[in-house]
Amino acid sequence: MAPYTFELFAPYNKQAGLRLKNANARMFGLDIPMELNEQDGYWRATLDLADGIYHYQYKIVTKSWFEPEPEPALPDYTNDETKTFEENQENRKNYYNEHEKLVQEVKERNKKREEEITFTEVWYTFVDPYATEVDERGSDDAFRSVGILIFKNGKRIVDEYEWKYDNHIPLVSNDKLIIYEIHIGDFQDRFTDVTSKIDYFVELGITAVEIMPIKEYPGEIGWGYTPRYHFAIQSTYGTTAELKEMIDAFHKHGIRVIMDGVYNHCDVSAPYTAIDHDYWFLHDPKDRVYCWGPEWNYQKYDEKYKLWPARKYVGDSIKYFINEFHIDGIRFDAATQIANDEFLRVVVEQSKQQVQDRGFGPEFYCVGEYLPDKPEYVISNGGPMDGVWHESFYWRIRDSVFTGTSSWEDLKDVIDARRQGYKNITDVVNYQSNHDHDRLLVDIGKELQIFDVDAFRRVRMAFTLQATSYGLMMIWMGAEFGEYKEKTPGIAKLDWSLIEDREDNSNAINKEQLQYYKDVIQLRKLNSALSTPNLEFIFEEENDQIMAWHRWNSPRYDPHEQGDHVVAVCNWSSTTYEKYEILNIPRNGKWYEWLNNDKEYIVANNKLTVDDFIDHTVRVFIYEVKRSEEEERVSS
Repeated sequence: MAPYTFELFAPYNKQAGLRLKNANARMFGLDIPMELNEQDGYWRATLDLADGIYHYQYKIVTKSWFEPEPEPALPDYTNDETKTFEENQENRKNYYNEHEKLVQEVKERNKKREEEITFTEVWYTFVDPYATEVDERGSDDAFRSVGILIFKNGKRIVDEYEWKYDNHIPLVSNDKLIIYEIHIGDFQDRFTDVTSKIDYFVELGITAVEIMPIKEYPGEIGWGYTPRYHFAIQSTYGTTAELKEMIDAFHKHGIRVIMDGVYNHCDVSAPYTAIDHDYWFLHDPKDRVYCWGPEWNYQKYDEKYKLWPARKYVGDSIKYFINEFHIDGIRFDAATQIANDEFLRVVVEQSKQQVQDRGFGPEFYCVGEYLPDKPEYVISNGGPMDGVWHESFYWRIRDSVFTGTSSWEDLKDVIDARRQGYKNITDVVNYQSNHDHDRLLVDIGKELQIFDVDAFRRVRMAFTLQATSYGLMMIWMGAEFGEYKEKTPGIAKLDWSLIEDREDNSNAINKEQLQYYKDVIQLRKLNSALSTPNLEFIFEEENDQIMAWHRWNSPRYDPHEQGDHVVAVCNWSSTTYEKYEILNIPRNGKWYEWLNNDKEYIVANNKLTVDDFIDHTVRVFIYEVKRSEEEERVSS
């Protein structure tokens, strides 16, 4: 037996209690009173515990004035086959109307409660906001959930996993990030399934994974963007030990792990909403159009206890994930809505210092989702973030793939983001799709009615643009082999059969697409010119929709000096040119086409003649070095 103190920060609530039982026991016993320390605002109860696993809950006299609204209804993607399309649509409409009616009834009751201030002596039972594991007991009712405490050798532990590969091989620096965004459930199912496919990531060549939210959220299926608990892991994905094993496996192979963090809002049934809503959250949302749940009040400062409550709690969660799970970066979801640069700047700086103090791993990378993206949000321009999701890149590239270049200058702005005001290549993360946008292949089919080879070629064009543009690059899982499922918060598991061996070779185009992605990623990794800020547009023929740009790395960053040189030539048009002459090539001599078996071209008088220039393609040329020689040089 050893003493353990349960504690809950709720400084302005009148009473609090603890419910505790052995995990094997069926029922809780009598409530255990907790005492408030007026000096620090914590309710505490100290008990002697034997080693084992315990379930616990807290009870409190709430200071919250509201009743949680019903969960937003997800679209029902299943149809009743006995009904017509119109009948199914009408059923969905009726379902949504009933749900909205229920929401409005709750809002009316809340308005009345708020006006009458009738929240005294109402007890709520809830899970510890700091619980590192939660058992929802097969129910979606948050108030029946229990926190899980593991006690061993007189101490509370999270699990018994021992890290193996923290310093196994160096992880890449921020300017070398090639990010692969994954949803654990749809990638396969669980953390262990992702770990079992580690060789796939290695062969693809990516250098980082960005994992969509994994904190415990309501229900079993979803994207995780309404977290209920900020320290517990979504149990349907696996255990904390299995998550650590997955991250360890990535680190073993030199792949960094970036966590998607939701710090603007939480689920309506998150614990603090029942404790003292207006102490932790904004009373009214900043923007009702873009409100996904109670919004943390990062402006709230408690003068009595000399702290920022919401900032401390969210900051503690970030510290926990860095220390406990050895993550290498964070994506800040809905950073526009957070709208508090001071808070973001503090947690980003603390995170970087924390990673430096732990003594292993490279830099920490913090990227924000700002819609629209602006250079003022990045550190190099005085903002809080290392980088931003480059949403403007997505829209301009999408437009060019769909309809040609509607604005030549706008297109150049996103290929060379310095024209937008960004200063470092780490300032922007370029993508042609992500979890918020359907894969480009899907949109091309739905909107243009273009399929098969022509559609795949346009996707390849967009991906090669990513690799040769200014900034980092990110892939949304499945795009690399032609996954065609539409985005949905429901189930949309990757179809791995698309790249499995088939007797009829009916999926040859998918396998070819995967190989193309691997080749482009290899180019990005091996040629140092693509990790520099150097980019110059060297040829533009707007009437023909042909554009070329030069990337280079030389001792003095001189585009005409010896060094690594890459020229990308893009045919945006719907015309195939048998031969096309590109002027202003920076160096004369031998150039090799990376994505065409090292085909040799001789440049004289700074002119390059491109053969068989097919519509909607990007051709990539490397100065003097064959791909095979580049690979040999780097491996040695």
